Amino acid sequence: MIGLAGVALPQTGPPPPANPHTRYTFKVNVGMVVLHATVRTRAGAPVSGLAARDFQIDEDGALQQIRYFGQDDVPVTAGLVIDNSGSMGPKRSEVIAAAVAFAQLSNPQDQLFVVNFNEHVWFGLPPGMLFTSQAASLESALSRTIADGETALYDAVAVALAHLKQGDRDKKVLIVISDGGDDASRLTRAQTLALAKHSDAIIYALGIYDQDDPDQNADVLKDLAEASGGEAFFPHSVEDALPICEQIARDIRTQYTIAYVPTNRKRDGTYRTIRVKAAAPGRGRLSVQTRAGYFAPPPASKGSLSSQP
Repeated sequence: MIGLAGVALPQTGPPPPANPHTRYTFKVNVGMVVLHATVRTRAGAPVSGLAARDFQIDEDGALQQIRYFGQDDVPVTAGLVIDNSGSMGPKRSEVIAAAVAFAQLSNPQDQLFVVNFNEHVWFGLPPGMLFTSQAASLESALSRTIADGETALYDAVAVALAHLKQGDRDKKVLIVISDGGDDASRLTRAQTLALAKHSDAIIYALGIYDQDDPDQNADVLKDLAEASGGEAFFPHSVEDALPICEQIARDIRTQYTIAYVPTNRKRDGTYRTIRVKAAAPGRGRLSVQTRAGYFAPPPASKGSLSSQP
């Protein structure tokens, strides 16, 4: 894989019919870039039913040929990264309800987990349980803590990105819910953004801020979402977190999966910028939300055997 390791798709032919009792597995030849894209109208409504011919992909300005296209409810490995710092105390019940709503709308084959954080970072599921598909287990994982302490947002995102790699679903997602900046992490903002850019995860962020909160840091949540092809939300009230999480769950389940083999086959470790456009008769102006780019494979070390993708 180039840049988005862990995702595998067929190069030709339509995907098999969805079966809720069947594991989703895909195969791919080395060198394919895989994108998960959400398409919206000017008013923000999701758009379904588009075909491959309705999309155009440019990489560093060069037009790319789509080799695989589909719109299926593919199971995901998804992590909920929940701020449990002291200021979250009055908001916890609404945040838990929103996270549970996300789980209830997820695919039954999704792998879900929770990363809690204040100035420390810890997993919410019981020891030995890497993932769950049960909303009740997720609710328990969210509820077994109290809000206290400072905020190590960057460290929590890094832990969650690493844990995603243990999941075997082709699509990886993080939902980050926080109400403040970062005052306790060992990692820096730049290091965390670099991890997000190198990851194949889609990051959705909810910034739940008090109006006069001096610690709010909306920019970092926007940057995390933009780097990964996700979206950042800043609801006016904590009660709005629930419909937003429901929207995220629906978006994940209706995204387009698009793959191409880059015309630039160099293994130089550089960042490649991706731009995806969509247009279809009678659909009006459409916007596409997906990853902004990926890192090409690094050059092969001297003395090692390698082949071009």
